[in-house]
Amino acid sequence: MSKKRGLSLEEKREKILQIFYDSQDFFLLKELEKLGPKKGVISQSVKDVVQSLVDDDLASKDKIGTSVYFWSLPSCAGNQMRTVCRKLDSDLQSSKKRHAELVDQCDALKKGREESDEREEALAELKTIEMKYNELKEEMEKYADNDPAAVQAMKEAIEVAHVAANRWTDNIFTLRQWCSNNFPQAKEQLENMYQEAGITDEFDYLEPLPVISVDAVPDQMLEGAP
Repeated sequence: MSKKRGLSLEEKREKILQIFYDSQDFFLLKELEKLGPKKGVISQSVKDVVQSLVDDDLASKDKIGTSVYFWSLPSCAGNQMRTVCRKLDSDLQSSKKRHAELVDQCDALKKGREESDEREEALAELKTIEMKYNELKEEMEKYADNDPAAVQAMKEAIEVAHVAANRWTDNIFTLRQWCSNNFPQAKEQLENMYQEAGITDEFDYLEPLPVISVDAVPDQMLEGAP
């Protein structure tokens, strides 16, 4: 003997709606849970089924005092279905209109793009121009370092670094003088420490930067370029 198939969700919804339509009355959830099994809907699933009907506007609920009542009338359901139907019909008409507009746009874009010898020649010429453009772009990138703006930026960065180096050199000389004045007895140890740190007798300020015209720099750099 085959096992009886359970009701699908849609079938359960129809059964609960039938309870509403037959009685045209208001129900508490616990009342529906008692009536559900008589229609083949187990009591444990009644709550979810009723809530799905409420979510889809096929049933209504309202709280009166401390109790929540559910109901659904055939006339209300019919009106709701007609409203949904009108909305779907409106959406369908809008979609058809949009489809027609897109077809017209597609046809318009096709004009002048039909396959022909002239079109093939134009596309081939365009491809040649694009290749030449890419070659020139790569060539320009090779000389990016000679760009006047880039050279000016490098010059300014060098000047900043030059000033900073001399400032720290001045700080080192000031510190050495302070150590000599305050620790004369440790002169030998201090000299050894200076030597280990690379501060030798040749340590001195950087010479002033030569003045070079920015306009002249690219030409000088290009002289050595291949």
